[in-house]
Amino acid sequence: MFKNRFLILLAAVLLVVGGLLAYQFIDLNSSDMNNFIKANNVVSAENKKTAMFANGCFWCVEHDLEKVTGVISVVSGYAGGTTPNPTYENYGAGGHREVVEVTYDVSVISYANLVEHIIKHGNPTDGGGSFFDRGSQYTPAIYYSNEEEKEQADFVIEKINTAGVYDSPLAISVEPVLEFFPAEEYHQDYAKENPLKYGYYRNASGRTAFIEDVWGEDLKYFNFSGEVKVSTGGNQSIGAPYTPQSWENFVLPSETELRSTLSDIEYKVTQKDGTERAGSSPYDGLYDYGIFVDIVSGEPLFSSKDKFDSRTGWPSFVKPITDDVVAFQEDKTFWSVRTEVRSRYANSHLGHVFDDGPADRGGLRYCMNGAAMRFVPKEDMESEGYSHWLQYLE
Repeated sequence: MFKNRFLILLAAVLLVVGGLLAYQFIDLNSSDMNNFIKANNVVSAENKKTAMFANGCFWCVEHDLEKVTGVISVVSGYAGGTTPNPTYENYGAGGHREVVEVTYDVSVISYANLVEHIIKHGNPTDGGGSFFDRGSQYTPAIYYSNEEEKEQADFVIEKINTAGVYDSPLAISVEPVLEFFPAEEYHQDYAKENPLKYGYYRNASGRTAFIEDVWGEDLKYFNFSGEVKVSTGGNQSIGAPYTPQSWENFVLPSETELRSTLSDIEYKVTQKDGTERAGSSPYDGLYDYGIFVDIVSGEPLFSSKDKFDSRTGWPSFVKPITDDVVAFQEDKTFWSVRTEVRSRYANSHLGHVFDDGPADRGGLRYCMNGAAMRFVPKEDMESEGYSHWLQYLE
């Protein structure tokens, strides 16, 4: 019986991996397929390689790379200076850069693909730093471990320069790989562990706005790095259990359409940054299994397992369903400074997040307006196209 189950599991894994290899482009945001590969240990030792890159703040580089299909792990650290065993307090003075060490699956993604990703996810024309982080410790760099990798890096840089994507030539350095020193533990997975602080930093730096303005839809694909091995394209073609529905192409309806489809309070909350009356939403006391989605776009926001009774009169959660479905914004209305929470694609106003949540569950309270959301019961999730998100109810 065990042998039969093992063979069935092996066959399923091979089907998934085989489906991956059949495509020609890579969606850079398919972290869910990546997580599936990691969870099922389908990466063989001979397919694992490491690479090192610098692209400014290593919190951002790490977080962006972790979403890439084929990337197994990313570690923040330092390289290039003279200080023995550098720390965050002295790495800059010793001439080190902030870098990341990437472990990846060469059967899924190439070194050249990673080079293209690094170039696209920063400002490679800035030789003096990275956005508002200035100094050599923040300058972009590609490190190679052999001549083949150097040729690949030079090839990608030349193609992007020739395409004229940027107004200036790329100033990203290409250097031999150096000794890597892991950064302190509190720097690892900083974006996941400190979503509010990271959100502030990322938005204030202008990094995301710059990247999206330069690349637009091309940001999702590797189209300068030669042969590529996988595509998810943001759709269900690889397999519904593992690939989420994409809202990346969502277009906000006109104001006339929104007014005709949303109730007065739904429109006021989502489009005019309003707040519903405490205790007015039936979702405040709802604890059925399911997910809460954006009332405008349908994009998933919160899981019922993360909901708790805050006794405030508003639906409250300890965290979003995943760490990248919401955006944070500073709110200075009502003579105070609060952290506003908005949906990623529809940009709906959802509510605010506070640091007075349950201490044993992270300490945050996402205080949401029920009018900004729609509840999808667990039994309806598959029929409504949310089967991927069932795993977040467990």
